[in-house]
Amino acid sequence: MSKYYSILQVTPTTQDWIAAYMAVANDLVAKHGGIYLARTQQHQTLEGDLESPLLRIIMQWPSKQAALNFMADPAYQPYLQSRTQGSISHHSLVKAIDELK
Repeated sequence: MSKYYSILQVTPTTQDWIAAYMAVANDLVAKHGGIYLARTQQHQTLEGDLESPLLRIIMQWPSKQAALNFMADPAYQPYLQSRTQGSISHHSLVKAIDELK
């Protein structure tokens, strides 16, 4: 089974959701086997001209299904909604594979 990575770019537009989100999201990520590899404002765009987000978050999942189960978890839904309503967010799921060898 291949690992997967969630790569998020998040720029909050309001701070109202952050404390409640963090209190619940950490436990839900762990519940689904995910681990945070990076959650930081310390990043730099080295190529391209896209607007840089405030935060970059990278999570590792044991499988694609684990990541999808996290995203679909009913306990996560109100917090996902508050994050997407209170930020500009982009979330990609990437398989841990090198197809260009």
